[in-house]
Amino acid sequence: MKNAAFSISILSLGLLQAACTWVEPTVGGNAVRVAYDGNVAGCRDAGTVAVTVADKIGPYHRNEYKIADELETMARNEAADLPADTIVPRTEAKDGSQRFQAYVCGKTRLRQRGVVSQPAETQDGVQTFPAKEH
Repeated sequence: MKNAAFSISILSLGLLQAACTWVEPTVGGNAVRVAYDGNVAGCRDAGTVAVTVADKIGPYHRNEYKIADELETMARNEAADLPADTIVPRTEAKDGSQRFQAYVCGKTRLRQRGVVSQPAETQDGVQTFPAKEH
């Protein structure tokens, strides 16, 4: 009987810990804004971000607001890695998944695969870089 009670308490502790999953914002993720109104006029498309978190732990369904918050935080973190500075939700959160569209609206520059900015000139130890890449 004592072994059964001990096993149940260990199992309960494990489930409690598993239910407390947190998605922490990164430094870059904190700089990404969410355009809930969809206003991204003048912004450049940076790609799509699809994120997923656990929506239930065993037979228990997690709080839908907690899931939505974690999805948004994860999307902001992922968008910062593109890099992008704005995201717009494209789908509703469903079964722990959601899609966001990422945009560059501010000073963040889009990375081009395989393209590295090279200095245009070197004069007296000063390097100049192009202000705008096309």
